[in-house]
Amino acid sequence: MPGIPIIDNNNWTEVITPRKKLLDIKLREVWHYRDLVLLFVKRDMAAQYKQTVLGPVWYVIQPIFTTIVFFFVFNKVAGIDTKPVPPPVFYMSSITIWNYFSTCFTATSGVFVANASIFGKVYFPRLVLPISVIISNMVKFGIQLCLLVIVILYFLFIDKNSYPYFSYHFGPHLLLLPVIILAMAGLGLGGGIIISSVTTKYRDFTVLVTFGMQLMMYISPVPYPFKYVALKHPQYQTLLLSNPLSSLIEGFRYAILGEGTISVGWFIYSCAFTLFTLFIGILIFSKVERTFMDTV
Repeated sequence: MPGIPIIDNNNWTEVITPRKKLLDIKLREVWHYRDLVLLFVKRDMAAQYKQTVLGPVWYVIQPIFTTIVFFFVFNKVAGIDTKPVPPPVFYMSSITIWNYFSTCFTATSGVFVANASIFGKVYFPRLVLPISVIISNMVKFGIQLCLLVIVILYFLFIDKNSYPYFSYHFGPHLLLLPVIILAMAGLGLGGGIIISSVTTKYRDFTVLVTFGMQLMMYISPVPYPFKYVALKHPQYQTLLLSNPLSSLIEGFRYAILGEGTISVGWFIYSCAFTLFTLFIGILIFSKVERTFMDTV
């Protein structure tokens, strides 16, 4: 009959079908949308400090002020020794890697709820957004890592008299740095996806994340070295090491400074826990993604 259009399915460039398999993640499709990932990275960086006076300078100010607070509270008041690392270097190294994990975890845990309006208008692989969060925070981490290097150089060459015992040497420990950064990124992505998948239905978890991250920092060797717990409270060192973040934070300080204690067995445990968390996160995400637009 005239006037009735003929639809030829062979002319479509993209066919969107419901997922039937539990692990039908289509990572190749995520790679195909890599330009969109970069656009979301630029959006996150521009929106975070939009209409602020100092802008990206906050990337530097925040770790500096946190380091000052930690220095007076934990080193001067509590008397926690950080030798052979100067306290400012010790605290800034801890804060740098902790900030990367906490911002990745917190931002990823709310990514589906925060971007529900975008999901309802256009199709793209949903994993694009949490991956863009990890990458955008990597830029912030890079800036703070450069600040840490400046502080290390300051105490090595300019203010050598304040901490004469501090020295630095290059070695194979630096090769651990990219491994630890990737492990932190994977743990933040996997854990964040799990929480984000749950918060699409139960919004109470957003409050739990904020409160939980504050507590997690104090049960991780961020404001104190692991050797302090091993010497003063040895009964708690196994409990502390069971936290997968402990070996990664200690490993970061060892990788960047060449100082600290790192157990190969516990480090492998942390990496295995990261892979398991990432796998479970993708598994839950694959299940929730089918219906989360109905509940978000």
